[in-house]
Amino acid sequence: MTDAARPRRRTGRWIAVLLVLAVLLAALVVAAEFIARSVVTGTVRTLVVEKVGLPADQPVDVELAGLVLPQLVSGRLDDVQVASDDVALGPLTGDVRVEMQGVPIDGASAATGGTATVRLDEAQLRELLGRLDGFPADGLTVAAPDVSVSTDISVLGIPIPVGISLTPGAADGQLTLTPSAFRLAGNEVDADTLRSQLGGLADAVLETRSVCIADQLPRALTLTSASAQGSDVVASFAIDGAILNDPAQQENGFCG
Repeated sequence: MTDAARPRRRTGRWIAVLLVLAVLLAALVVAAEFIARSVVTGTVRTLVVEKVGLPADQPVDVELAGLVLPQLVSGRLDDVQVASDDVALGPLTGDVRVEMQGVPIDGASAATGGTATVRLDEAQLRELLGRLDGFPADGLTVAAPDVSVSTDISVLGIPIPVGISLTPGAADGQLTLTPSAFRLAGNEVDADTLRSQLGGLADAVLETRSVCIADQLPRALTLTSASAQGSDVVASFAIDGAILNDPAQQENGFCG
């Protein structure tokens, strides 16, 4: 063996060793990332169940965006998504989706902010709107973009069937239902025709109805929009990141 061959062999061995070490290190990093993600998602799920008061076996999906280890080092989670079905959120019961950004690991400071949606099916919407005095929630149906209800208006003792299409929305943090179309005794009519036929009795049909839910939700949640999507109504909220560390934001809001 020549002297020139020995360095080449040694070099080859060192390269092989370095490659093995690199593979092992990569495997350790992957394992650590997997463990960190599992621990963090499990902790978030436990906190959600405890804070919201859900049953211990309630299915709660937690997703974390990006690599978890660098976020743990920085002290904040970039994006956390939590989803669960049939959750009671104040007066609303439906499928809840929450997304928060800049969530502090220690919980001692505010998150950057977040959003939430609550999807209500027809039965859940009937339960909510049934709390409105005089609102005919029993026959409510949802077909995007409107919610439809029917009622009878008594004229000289004779019940006249009236159908109303209502468009969901939000104003000043309240859920609104704005009349968009009418049916009088089965015939499509406009608002002017309805008023000419029913006089002042049409006022209750023509007005926009509002449902305040702020007094039953944390102050940090503000209703920003509502819309009919398919056969459901989806309510969207903005979330103040201070809900994580400010007791005042965790208390219920109020209806002005």
